Amino acid sequence: MQRLTVDEGSQGQRLDNFLLRVLKGVPKTHVYRVIRSGEVRINKGRASADTRLEIGDEVRVPPVRLPAPTAAPPVPAREFPVLFEDEHLLVIDKPAGVAVHGGSGVSFGVIEQLRRARPGAKFLELVHRLDKETSGLLLIAKKRSALTSLQDQFRARDTGKTYAALVAGAWPEKKKVIDVALHKYLDAAGERRVRAVDADHAEGRRSISLVRIVQRFQKFTLLDVTIKTGRTHQIRVHLANEGCPIAGDDKYGDFALNHALARGEQVPGLRFERMFLHARRLAFDHPATAQRIELEAPLPPECVRLLEHL
Repeated sequence: MQRLTVDEGSQGQRLDNFLLRVLKGVPKTHVYRVIRSGEVRINKGRASADTRLEIGDEVRVPPVRLPAPTAAPPVPAREFPVLFEDEHLLVIDKPAGVAVHGGSGVSFGVIEQLRRARPGAKFLELVHRLDKETSGLLLIAKKRSALTSLQDQFRARDTGKTYAALVAGAWPEKKKVIDVALHKYLDAAGERRVRAVDADHAEGRRSISLVRIVQRFQKFTLLDVTIKTGRTHQIRVHLANEGCPIAGDDKYGDFALNHALARGEQVPGLRFERMFLHARRLAFDHPATAQRIELEAPLPPECVRLLEHL
């Protein structure tokens, strides 16, 4: 039995996330099981997974059997292009093809590589996430207080997040708002998927995307998509559901088109082998000064080349 006292580094953290860190390697399902059973106590009382911890709280953690350690490949230290940094937060331009964190068959991601590159950093945590295939602005907190403040802004929809997306087909001129509920599920292979559902679906969550046409091409449309809710795969599913999937999207896209793009057959002389979704703009209030910060990340070179060829 462990009795752990919450310090400043864990203040405001959810109980489930605290335990997942303390019990590294224990399956999530087991962690949630011991919480539900009441074996985990805060100040001698039962607590739910979403209970927020306060400095000085005593967390009683029951004994659990940790999995036998396996030789994981070492995490390579890596820095990423920095667009803003101070003592509270860090904003980087994440390249496509890099996961933001380890898990689900990925041994490490951006956050693990940053921690390895910055051994003196006491605190580095993701404020939000981007899909592995998506490039662009990623916000990282360097203090617990900054993390909770910024996450509160994301929950309250006080942040501005705009993505550049190249979609197949001609986007309808009048389609400027997508208000379609989304349902997250696991497919037969255990992969996380999302589908559009009716507004009254029992497990659907309301999801809103604002769409603006930036440029039309013969067979594609370049869009700016601003999300008012941050659901998993929201932009990808919303656009595909309207009949205009994102170029290169390997989950919800036009697979024949993706294959032709990757082989250089769709655009002669150019191979395009990623998803064209880029988090290009991010706006938020600084957690310490309350100053409005607005940042932009230019389109990656491979996306610029594709547009030039189109």
